[in-house]
Amino acid sequence: MPLDQDFEKEEEEEGQEMSFIGHLEELRWHVIRAVGSILVFAILAFIYIKEIYHYVIIAPSRPDFWTYRMLCKLGDAVGYEELCVKALNFKLQVIGMGDSFTMSMTSAVIAGLIFAFPYAFWEIWRFIKPGLKPAERRSARGAVFYVTFLFFSGVLFGYYVVSPLAINFLANYTLDESIINEFSLASYISLVATLTLACGIAFQLPIVVFVLAKVGVLTPVFMREYRKHSFIVILIVAAVITPSPDIYSQVLVAIPLFVLYEVSIIVAARVEREKLREEKRLASLGGNPEF
Repeated sequence: MPLDQDFEKEEEEEGQEMSFIGHLEELRWHVIRAVGSILVFAILAFIYIKEIYHYVIIAPSRPDFWTYRMLCKLGDAVGYEELCVKALNFKLQVIGMGDSFTMSMTSAVIAGLIFAFPYAFWEIWRFIKPGLKPAERRSARGAVFYVTFLFFSGVLFGYYVVSPLAINFLANYTLDESIINEFSLASYISLVATLTLACGIAFQLPIVVFVLAKVGVLTPVFMREYRKHSFIVILIVAAVITPSPDIYSQVLVAIPLFVLYEVSIIVAARVEREKLREEKRLASLGGNPEF
């Protein structure tokens, strides 16, 4: 009997090891499909790279861009003409022989990452979801939609608000009138891509708060208590993101961040209410967590 028990124990350990390897194999295929979707969209973007450059990437470098036109209207409305962008005093240039092709490839990959984000995240979520408890699955219902919505909202905010404000300031900032601003295409792409993707990530704040509230790290009481401190931090972040010295640009960036913080408080409060309901339900069932 002891030998039989030892043999059964070894079989269980082998089964657990195979199960772990099976999970790794499943994760590998989810990652492959996610990366594959990015490559597919990157190839499509590379095919239409000239149109993407003209109508999307280079558009914020022209004074007829939508954001600059709206700023002119806002400047007329508030009587602050300095908001109106009438000219961008810089030129983009390519220096290296292969820089145009390299930047085309880089831009295509960035475009592929942005457009494939919903499917790529859905693939990762399909791997994570089976490991959650039923209550956690219910509370995380719609996770793909909310993460995708916040990501694209952040990308659009970064593209239409933050990037044009930064480009306008840096393009018109000169050390001396004799110096002509001629920026490399690589530095321009780096600026636009960094600000755009950074805003897409920053807009995930409610999701991060949801996870931290779930594990008990953040509470709505704590967030309300430090609301004033967070507003100061947001103003500092807005001032750093928008190097322009005028207060209107900083306010345009700060307002969505304020809204995100308030939404995060609501999310944390909802998580806390769900925890209390779950505790009451478990107490009524005699503390049995299985359902």
